[in-house]
Amino acid sequence: MEPIHIIGAGLAGSEAAWQAARAGVPVILHEMRPAKGTFAHKTGDCAEMVCSNSFRSDDDVMNAVGQLHWEMRAAGGLIMMMADRHRLPAGGALAVDREAFSAAVTEALRAEPLVQIVPGEITDLPSDGNWIVATGPLTSDRLAEAIRSVTGTDALAFFDAIAPIVHADTVDMSVAWEQSRYDKGETEAEQRAYINCPMTRDQYEAFIDALLAAEKTEFHEGETAGYFDGCLPIEVMAERGRETLRHGPMKPVGLTNAHKPDEKAYAVVQLRRDNALGTLYNIVGFQTKMKYGAQTQVFRMIPGLENASFARLGGIHRNSFLNSPTLLDDRMRLRQRPNLRFAGQVTGVEGYVESAAMGLLAGRMAAAQAQGRDLPPPAPTTAMGALVNHITGGAEAKTFQPMNVNFGLFPPLEDIRGGRRGRKDRYPAYTQRAKDDFGAWLAAQ
Repeated sequence: MEPIHIIGAGLAGSEAAWQAARAGVPVILHEMRPAKGTFAHKTGDCAEMVCSNSFRSDDDVMNAVGQLHWEMRAAGGLIMMMADRHRLPAGGALAVDREAFSAAVTEALRAEPLVQIVPGEITDLPSDGNWIVATGPLTSDRLAEAIRSVTGTDALAFFDAIAPIVHADTVDMSVAWEQSRYDKGETEAEQRAYINCPMTRDQYEAFIDALLAAEKTEFHEGETAGYFDGCLPIEVMAERGRETLRHGPMKPVGLTNAHKPDEKAYAVVQLRRDNALGTLYNIVGFQTKMKYGAQTQVFRMIPGLENASFARLGGIHRNSFLNSPTLLDDRMRLRQRPNLRFAGQVTGVEGYVESAAMGLLAGRMAAAQAQGRDLPPPAPTTAMGALVNHITGGAEAKTFQPMNVNFGLFPPLEDIRGGRRGRKDRYPAYTQRAKDDFGAWLAAQ
């Protein structure tokens, strides 16, 4: 049987190699480290954790990432197996001894007879064979150029400016209202595509003061980036003048407050739908490099967002990722070059667990192809299925940015008892449905 070639031995590539080998398909795992390093990596080990040592919440009843943990364990995932073996006390989170964890993943892959780890940088994308690209956010310059040449010059971003994303059901709609600027749109839904949060002059001035004073994140050593006018962090805009935001993303023109139609807002913050389900909204033009704690405090000063829950906070940092909704099919294959699958952060998922989960799916799908089978993704009601659905068509391609798993990506549940479900009812229902459907997907293989 022809081997599967995997580029990158990070969390996604390591998991993909493990899954394919366990399915009985030989794997060649290519890793450029340690011969060619990055500013963030320190070793040549597989699955090196370069940021935190946490896989976040391990609660598989009330938390979407905990449900993703459950699915990876159910599928015999290497990453979760080694995380459990090298777990550290961390309350409800799954934190690990990062060096022991990476060493254990490396040892397991080296001991697997069907996995061959080959050192050296891959600088081109082959036009034949069965390949998985799992190079992560620090894809080497030469391979990034090869990916760009195949996918299009604008398909791969190197520094992304990320705006926060809010859970729609946490916006106070007694203050905010739905309306597109100047009521643009052919249908009523299009004319109400935005959620608008009004500010008085005093509220705006206090917001600008807090924005300028907030603690900011600096780039890592070895990273440099210029700002582009189309994606300036809001702090940079505010530094150019106190009225800049009010004449930019916070301009109040073309909008009428549905609650106070005779009162003109001094400034307006707009939220735009971020997924097809309408459960997530991004704050338009609010890409930021404020530290996370500061973001929560500053953004909750916005009227209507006082109790907002954030699916993702903003940031600006180096990150190589595809515009996956336009480039990948639901088997995670590149449409222009179906011999290439992509996995991990390069697909537009954010976080250790999400990256490894995409590796798990890519490895299983590539193995099925090698064996003459077709493996569909899990149902979108599962954590893995929700992520795949998001990156391969569920997200808006024009505003696509990396995303952690969260319940906003799951199809909504039907209401119970004639009313809305609260979190205590809704989240366990999401996770139970996900467990049932993921179990059925495994059983069908």
